[in-house]
Amino acid sequence: MLCGLRHPLWLCLLSLLLLPPPPGARGFGDHARSRDEAEEAASGRAWPAFQGLREHLRAAGALSRRLWALFRGRLWPETCGEDEEAPARPLGWSLPLLGQQYLDILTTWYCSFQDCCNSGDCRIINNFTGLEADLRVRLHGQHLARELVLAAARGYLELPQPDKALALSFHGSSGTGKNFVARMLAENLYRDGLRSDCVRVFIATLHFPHPKYVDRDKEQLMGQIRKTQERCHQTLFILDEAEKLHPGLLEVLGPLLERQAPENRRAKSPRTIFLFLSNLGGSIINEVVLKLLKGGRSREEIRMEHLEPHLQAEIAESTDSGFGHSRLVKENLIDFFIPFLPLEYRHVRLCARDAFLSQELLYTEAALEEIAKMMVYVPKEEQLFSSQGCKSISQRINYFLP
Repeated sequence: MLCGLRHPLWLCLLSLLLLPPPPGARGFGDHARSRDEAEEAASGRAWPAFQGLREHLRAAGALSRRLWALFRGRLWPETCGEDEEAPARPLGWSLPLLGQQYLDILTTWYCSFQDCCNSGDCRIINNFTGLEADLRVRLHGQHLARELVLAAARGYLELPQPDKALALSFHGSSGTGKNFVARMLAENLYRDGLRSDCVRVFIATLHFPHPKYVDRDKEQLMGQIRKTQERCHQTLFILDEAEKLHPGLLEVLGPLLERQAPENRRAKSPRTIFLFLSNLGGSIINEVVLKLLKGGRSREEIRMEHLEPHLQAEIAESTDSGFGHSRLVKENLIDFFIPFLPLEYRHVRLCARDAFLSQELLYTEAALEEIAKMMVYVPKEEQLFSSQGCKSISQRINYFLP
């Protein structure tokens, strides 16, 4: 719920009153119906203006309940979060379109200066329908990631009282969609996506570049995680380039991923998801996929049992990274190792098409073909997989602009 408002509530009310009425709706005084109009309504014939008024009132009624929530949260902060037990869903699903437009304006205005409630983010949406659609339509060539990410996130967030954080480790070559899926999760779990105060992104080489400062980095990392968990009852932490994290940082995360004993669980356990993104294991994934394809198996027939043993062995035996030797891996604190398959020519074409559409640009099939041909493909003999996945596609479409 929206709580802790620091600005006068009358500004909220004034902004609502200044919004124009819906097209075709008359003033309240204009709706005093004549006897003929009353008889027409009684006879069952439609009265368009009344329909518009009814929708306007319904929207206003819904907004008034939200405004009361704002007012109550300001006067009685201890009531913040009382309605958090209601199923999370996008705000517009139960409001008329007009009411949703009003509510969006009000929410944007409010959240321009107000942080989350201490007892939870007021804009968690957990839109699993949207997540499923995004993974199906926008993510290309990754049927394993699509199935596992959706099932894991939905299953975990629908638990009444989880006993540990959910830890997912994404592995695959550069450009195969690891960051893309992480962003999809953020966008469909939180109204503000990656900008949400309940989401934190850490990039190993950017945020923790110097091993000699590992003690300071451990303190800062744990401080930001605790602060975020105190603010929000559902949090998402994304650790990019996880294979480059200092072993000390990996070890300090261990207690956060451990299973909690029943007596240590709180009445309302916070829900936390950790995403580890890594290129580690990309080579073995490519090798196994190539072998299966050359053996006559279709891409969609590749299952987790074909890849999981090879991927986990590669991670555990890696000498270039401490990730596989950390307690996160050795003590099975990571719930799922999710492989991202190498992308083929047809997937690169789809990425090019999406890049044009995202910028609202027209494209031709010839342009998509040219962009796909500009990419480098491996191995040298088969030239089956894009060496960069779909990375740099958005820059390449500039060559085809007028």
